[in-house]
Amino acid sequence: MKNGPIPMMFQISKEPRVSYQHSLIVVLVCLFGSNQILNAFDHSAWDKLLKENVTVIRGGQVTQVDYDGFLHQRRELQEYLESLSKIQKADFDEWDESKQLAFLINAYNAWTIKLILTRYPKLSSIRQIGLLPISAWRKDIVELFDAKYSLDDIEHGMIRGEGNYNEPRIHFAVNCAAIGCPALRPEAFVGEKLEEQLEGSTRLFLADKTRNYPDGGELYISSVFDWYGEDFEKGWKGINSVAQFLYFYAEELRLDEEMKEKLSKNQVEMHYLRYDWNLNRTTPQ
Repeated sequence: MKNGPIPMMFQISKEPRVSYQHSLIVVLVCLFGSNQILNAFDHSAWDKLLKENVTVIRGGQVTQVDYDGFLHQRRELQEYLESLSKIQKADFDEWDESKQLAFLINAYNAWTIKLILTRYPKLSSIRQIGLLPISAWRKDIVELFDAKYSLDDIEHGMIRGEGNYNEPRIHFAVNCAAIGCPALRPEAFVGEKLEEQLEGSTRLFLADKTRNYPDGGELYISSVFDWYGEDFEKGWKGINSVAQFLYFYAEELRLDEEMKEKLSKNQVEMHYLRYDWNLNRTTPQ
């Protein structure tokens, strides 16, 4: 709501008098209402969908998605996506970085689910959607800030863009609907506890022995560290390499002292594991 003349209700009239407290509230809403309302953006609808349609395995290291359940709740998903699209860029820019990042991660994950539903159940991998150069990630399906974007635009432009957030742990939060991808967290990301959520997702992913493990003095790690290695070299918490990042999480990786010593000196040979692009769907019973 734009600022403007004092509403007619405040002019002298013979109408019943409005209480001082009520008048003050109305004035504040008129002057600041737009930003205040938008700053209270609620991800509870997405949180509910995730809780109802994501199955947790191995203590959260792996999750499976019930796409059949999402199909039945397609209207609820669409309503959540529409609520995201109503946020104006000017209001988004007023949020703190944690709230912005939580919003963008949720947007990426929710629109990825919607994209899968356009072909589900007749697909076994997200890579079956689209053809190069217009792959699944390059389709302009995301409606945000009065424009249309691709999933790549959200991840690589808005989230990973130079000078934006410098947060490498987003790679363990955004989900590409594949088994090889870090687990889709069974709750919405929210600014108030984003640090806890990012850290939790990171530790769970690194502790997953099917995707990251030491063997014979060498490290076998997810291809995520190969594809996005540059994001671990930008000084987050003083870390400037993939090796330093992995050393930071040595406990989750179950590294012995010898391996930790070698890793601290960047003397560990790393091998990137093959990515499993099969759909991260709930296992049929």
